[in-house]
Amino acid sequence: MIRKILVTSGLPYANGHIHIGHLVEYIQTDIWVRFQKLIGNDVTFICGDDTHGTTMMLRARSEKRTEVEIITEMHDAHLKDFNGFGIEFDFYGTTHSEENYQICTEIWNALKHNGLIEEHEIEQLYDTSAETFLADRFVKGTCPVCGKKEQFGDNCECGAHYEPTDLIDAVSTITGTKPILKKSKHLFVKIENEHKFLDQWVNSGALQPEIANYLKGQFLNSELRSWDVSRPAPYFGFEIPDSPNNYWYVWFDAPAGYIGSTLQWCKATGHDFNKLWHNNATEIHHFIGKDITYFHTLFWPTMLKVSGFTLPKKVHVHGFLTVNGEKMAKRRGTFILATTYLKYLHPDYLRYFYASKISGRVDDLDLNFDDLEGRVNADLVGNLVNLASRTAKFMQGISLSPSYPDDGGLFKRAADVSNEIAEAYEIGDYSKVIRIVMECGNRANKFIEDKTPWAISTDKNKTSELQDICTIGLNLFRQMAIYLLPILPNLKNSVEELFNSKITNWNDATKPVTGIMISPYKHLIKRVDRKAIERIIEESKQTEFVEKPAETNAESNNAVDTVDSDEILKAEPLLSEKISIDDFTKIDLRVARVVEAENVEGAKKLLRLKLSFGGSESRQVFAGIKSAYKPDELIGRLVICVANLQPRQMKFGLSEGMVVAAGLGGEEIFLIKPDNGAKPGMRLH
Repeated sequence: MIRKILVTSGLPYANGHIHIGHLVEYIQTDIWVRFQKLIGNDVTFICGDDTHGTTMMLRARSEKRTEVEIITEMHDAHLKDFNGFGIEFDFYGTTHSEENYQICTEIWNALKHNGLIEEHEIEQLYDTSAETFLADRFVKGTCPVCGKKEQFGDNCECGAHYEPTDLIDAVSTITGTKPILKKSKHLFVKIENEHKFLDQWVNSGALQPEIANYLKGQFLNSELRSWDVSRPAPYFGFEIPDSPNNYWYVWFDAPAGYIGSTLQWCKATGHDFNKLWHNNATEIHHFIGKDITYFHTLFWPTMLKVSGFTLPKKVHVHGFLTVNGEKMAKRRGTFILATTYLKYLHPDYLRYFYASKISGRVDDLDLNFDDLEGRVNADLVGNLVNLASRTAKFMQGISLSPSYPDDGGLFKRAADVSNEIAEAYEIGDYSKVIRIVMECGNRANKFIEDKTPWAISTDKNKTSELQDICTIGLNLFRQMAIYLLPILPNLKNSVEELFNSKITNWNDATKPVTGIMISPYKHLIKRVDRKAIERIIEESKQTEFVEKPAETNAESNNAVDTVDSDEILKAEPLLSEKISIDDFTKIDLRVARVVEAENVEGAKKLLRLKLSFGGSESRQVFAGIKSAYKPDELIGRLVICVANLQPRQMKFGLSEGMVVAAGLGGEEIFLIKPDNGAKPGMRLH
């Protein structure tokens, strides 16, 4: 049965350009959408720019331009970045539209009709120089709990939450002046009126278990606070129809933008709007970052329910991006714009790397460029493309075998996991998808290595045997490629060109192709160029970014850090026993790359690693790092290994070395990583 699905990603704020932190969400969503379309579902992917708020108003003032000029410019820039990474929206709109105003008005009237709107006079910090009330992120001061300076107006690095008026020595981040307290009337939504409904919806299966538990523990176990949904003039946004000089807060009209953009699309294409947002037969799926969970899982469902719109079938919440284990930072060259990345590296590299780390849970994702390089080179070049490059060149002037040859069950075995791969895509566990597909590739490459088509290609008496071997190898490659198409969209045209046949749907992976001519082989995916990575980092250090506080989702995700946090560790005492330089030189410390990693059945602390030292030299090592690292996180990573340690026979197998790590008495484990430029096999001196 074909499912009708409407998918949204969080709306990027129109105040800044797209960076690699944003792309975690949009790539993740695009992969899910592409998979759903490949299996034949009817999917509409809607997104758009989040445009309103104080930030945009202040930027327009400073640049002496209108807000509309800025958001139009940024809309085009955002679309260009998304297109560069193969992210295909069915429609990309804007919250600053007549359609979104229409939707906001409809929701507002429904909230009023149901008695959920109330008015209160509140006291806020006000910047007399900028002549504007200050949102939380426009105030800095000393934390009233721990005394730490330079903290924002809503929470401190120590974990404390407070009101902006609680800050000590508060100053405006706009003008640097001391704000005053000023009263104004605000409109609130009494979401406590819908507490019973929210209890039911949170337990409906629409949320990941950890998110549902968080909401129940933090909010739903007590009375829900009313939600402030208005801001007084001056403000860039929609003026509330029945409340002159008051504007809907950006977090009111931003999620409404999902519906407003859908309405824009329907008007342009003739699709039936009611079948999408007023019909429970359509599944609504939201993909968002964990920082905006509160708005999408309490306020937004309340707005939808009261106004009669379709509730989300699923809210897919993901974690943040770190780079080398830290927040993105300009000074380290890790705050990387989408445009900078695209100048030097192929977009599918980043898509594949992100997919290899995404599990469908709310875990943060770490980008390590050594890891990216290793995964792309090992998986995509050394495993996937290797199958095609080692067989296609022997098929010039020869068609694939007229019937599929006996491959010992390889194609069938890979076809039999089609449903398992599809289930992993469905729940957003792309790392499992890659793991299964690469296992198929390992078996396929071993088959080709054992059959050595290059060795028999010059023997005219073995033309038929060569044809069969290459038919098998190419079909196994095509099967893997189809499974990975949602992740690697640029691969589709290349595979279709190579095979002179179209890929029409997911089931093509379960049917081999035979009797057709193969086009001349062209490079499908190149190895990652280390110099390109270095250029990206260097250029990102030099780029000047205009980063201003934002009130919505896009800029709060992965904000640029300015000061490294000092971590004072209780160190282990230094050893008093001295050794000679001769003792030290007896230890053969080598750079190695992890090419395989897996859990050890029956072992609580151990992972089994296969380490490559370059060339054909490799070792098996059992490492007690299971508590700190998942196997998938290690593959492709460079480590330091004691290479001349006496092998040790364990009940799980032979351990032929030891990886070097730091830690605190076994409670924390940190693998030692060589610096950029180190290669497997290099010795430490």
